[in-house]
Amino acid sequence: MMVPDPAGATAATTPHPLATEQARAVLADDGSAIEALVAAGAVLAVAYPHMCGLGGDAVWLVTEPDGATTVITGFGQAAADPGVPPVPLRGPGSALTAAGAVDSWWQAHAHSRTHWRSTRPWAALLGPAAALAREGAPVTASQHYWHTQRRDLLRTQPGFGAVFEPDGRVPDPGMPLPQPALAETLDIIARDGGRAFYEGPLADRIADGLGAAGVPLTAADLAGCRARIEQPLAMAYRGGTLLAAPPPSQGAALLQIMGLFERAADGPAPPERAGTLHVLARCVAHALADRDRVVADPDATGSSPPDMVATMLDARVLDRRAADIGGFAPAARMPQADTVWLAATDRTGRSACLMQSLYFDFGSGVIAGDTGVLWHNRGAAFSADTDAPNALRPGRRPLHTLTPVAYRRDGRLQLLAGTQGGNGQAQTVAQLLWRVIDLGLAPSVALARPRFLLGPGFEDSRQTLKLEADFGEAVIAELERRGHPVETVPARNRMMGEAGLLQLTGAGPRAAHDPRGPGTAALA
Repeated sequence: MMVPDPAGATAATTPHPLATEQARAVLADDGSAIEALVAAGAVLAVAYPHMCGLGGDAVWLVTEPDGATTVITGFGQAAADPGVPPVPLRGPGSALTAAGAVDSWWQAHAHSRTHWRSTRPWAALLGPAAALAREGAPVTASQHYWHTQRRDLLRTQPGFGAVFEPDGRVPDPGMPLPQPALAETLDIIARDGGRAFYEGPLADRIADGLGAAGVPLTAADLAGCRARIEQPLAMAYRGGTLLAAPPPSQGAALLQIMGLFERAADGPAPPERAGTLHVLARCVAHALADRDRVVADPDATGSSPPDMVATMLDARVLDRRAADIGGFAPAARMPQADTVWLAATDRTGRSACLMQSLYFDFGSGVIAGDTGVLWHNRGAAFSADTDAPNALRPGRRPLHTLTPVAYRRDGRLQLLAGTQGGNGQAQTVAQLLWRVIDLGLAPSVALARPRFLLGPGFEDSRQTLKLEADFGEAVIAELERRGHPVETVPARNRMMGEAGLLQLTGAGPRAAHDPRGPGTAALA
């Protein structure tokens, strides 16, 4: 969906109409972009519970009109006694990292009050989400689909059925799903502040509930979880600068894709044809392989985030690597993940984007006791190789797929972008950046164009180059001729991510959400 761009307007885009409306209402009442996203993010935790929630992680890009960017990383750390690998993909053994989303909201709200002089009370931002949880948000087609697909894996997990199958079956799309326990938890956090999730009576209930389910996290692990205020990674691109979250986010992989692509593609506006897709797919393969070799929690190595990924982003290294963009390299193997991306810009010209995630759809499947909080399975993102930089260790944060990006040029912020899609996030966003920055397409047009996915998808573990059918037979045949193991999938396929774009122009903002999902955009 595309919104018009009158000068001076504010705008927001989220994956769910209820969340977009909440963000719009905050912006219309002169709220800040951060306040709008805290409110919308809380609504998504209720209305889109298979994609995100209080028991997951989050990352923010908070931007000034000139593009100066602050990153807030709400990435939970492994338990002090996480057990030994391998980590299961679901269940209590996968729920071994703390959840940083709520503290990221809390710290973002503090940033808005301190640096942007905003005044909206914290409780007012969470109140609508608590009311929605109490009343019951309508089940979306997406939630129904993924619940049906994963039911055999999830229905036996502690507490899952009581929350998500109150009648003993998968709720139909459109059916309201009250979550009274989650409503109470939101009420407590609204009243007592974001740290109530990590310290105090509510945190004790969360830890006790997780412990009773067999999760290794303790109250001390929750208390030790804090979001971080960090500086973004930066890389020159097409006369401007791309900004992405530092490790353990895979932001460096996205920047490397774009750095290689700028050097290897055909000119400053590489056209939409098979040769360009061939080059971009190979840039993706190289970057994902480097990501798995390099990116991990900087705390584990004692290196700074920029130093950790210097070999991936150094201009001289990119020059050499671009000259070698040749034969097909297989994509890294990483399981599917589920995420939301939302963004807003306010009347002051300040903007923010937020990503929230449970890692897989419905995360671990484990509910934290009587709190209604569904816990993520981000522990499954640790490498099975015990010698790898991303190996499981006590207190370590795992490699994160969350990949929001900002682009600034000529002294101002021009674009915020991000997507759901796990392993595919960096490559989906790369395709959007190419189409908006290089080709000048409007956000709604760029989002509607066909996309590819290199490597495994949500429902397909094959190491193929998946191409949406609307690329056309000639392009698909040419990519196969060039040596790619091609697989054609239907147009606007869910495995290609559910992306969003917020573009800031001289005429005002343009916001759009992916036609592959139910999300919306709105002006305020």
